[in-house]
Amino acid sequence: MITINTNKLEYKLIAVPNNETNINILDKPSCVTFISESKTFYLVIKKDSMSYLRQLKLGLASFIQMCKGDTNIDFNSFVKVIPNVNKEIIFNVICDVILFETHKFITYKKDVKTNDYLFNIDQSEDFSDLLDENILKNKYVNYARDLQDFPPNIGTSDFYGEKLLKDSSKIEGLKVSVLKNKELKELDMNLVLAVNQGSNHDANVVVMEFNNNPGGKKIALVGKGICFDTGGYDLKPSAFIEGMKFDMTGAAIVMSIAMALAEAKAKINLVAVGLFTDNKIGQKAVLPESIIKSKNGLTVEISNTDAEGRLVLADGITYAIREKNADVIYDIATLTGATAMALGESASGVFTEFDEMWKKLNEASNYTTERFWRLPIFAEHKEQVKNDSVLADLTNSCKKGPGGSTAAAFLTFFAEDKEFLHIDCSRVVRVGLKGQGYIVKTMFELLKK
Repeated sequence: MITINTNKLEYKLIAVPNNETNINILDKPSCVTFISESKTFYLVIKKDSMSYLRQLKLGLASFIQMCKGDTNIDFNSFVKVIPNVNKEIIFNVICDVILFETHKFITYKKDVKTNDYLFNIDQSEDFSDLLDENILKNKYVNYARDLQDFPPNIGTSDFYGEKLLKDSSKIEGLKVSVLKNKELKELDMNLVLAVNQGSNHDANVVVMEFNNNPGGKKIALVGKGICFDTGGYDLKPSAFIEGMKFDMTGAAIVMSIAMALAEAKAKINLVAVGLFTDNKIGQKAVLPESIIKSKNGLTVEISNTDAEGRLVLADGITYAIREKNADVIYDIATLTGATAMALGESASGVFTEFDEMWKKLNEASNYTTERFWRLPIFAEHKEQVKNDSVLADLTNSCKKGPGGSTAAAFLTFFAEDKEFLHIDCSRVVRVGLKGQGYIVKTMFELLKK
């Protein structure tokens, strides 16, 4: 729990630039030292090749692990040692780390210790509204993390459909529906159904709507929700199948963003489409070289069954445009290994032909300290998607070229000239086998206004 200026607690946390205060302080960037005599934790933040904010994040995470009881945080000491950074951003990071590290995460272990300490931020300005917003944002960061962390034998498409319907019904003004195979067939969402063919569960397309901006544009968030991705008949090797329960992260993120914005009563007209299904091998699983007609009428040759994410997204984008009258589309997906190789765990890849969309996202990310990097969609990428199939309008996997860019290029054929931005969050959304709820804060910041 976090408070502001309300308590004088047993322990203190102070940021210092060196060990001048006490020679026993470990004088290394981001290191935390506890001095028992004064019941004080000292976090060293100093000029170094590691950025000030990274030192702050790593140091606070270490402090939470070491914490011994209710603690006062000397906010002004952090402002003093972190130059040229907005006070609000420093405050946000402190809240982010505390709320992230103290979250009671999904676990199936018998004995797990939880941190229920109180953290009081002593500071001179009135950040009470900012604290409330941080608590709300991080509530849904942690909600997304929980959705990510369910094991695949529990976290099926049916499970997510039922859970999201139940949880979101508690939020005033948020309308929720779940489309299963019967409804998807009526809607001609054949690409989703093709990916779902090998599964023993129906696809569950969760649709959340929140309208609170009369006359304003309709914003769509579309998320890839592959609950487990074997690769289908283009089976993944064992080295690449670990962590494939996280292939539903895009849908977890867009659902969480929608719930956060609705609870915040943001001035926005929003539809969020979470496309939950599996990509499995089975008697009825779709075969490589199959040709499927998409919801928007274009035929697609499935030249690689492991390029399934762009298939469900394509139908989801068309659904948002044609059924929900979306004017602006953002899609979020753990889509390609190519983007993961390019950016690793450092940033999400962003693909868009709309400069203003990138500019606004980048500004929001500078405030939240989540990182994004813009990558290209060139004309030749679109040509490859169109020309690599002899029999169909498009192919879902090109024979050569940069995989991240051709995947994004494929999606542009379904955006119907609407403002469109694709986020490929391949590796930043998890650390090892723990979800991170990444992107929720940035999209909340971008869309709340």
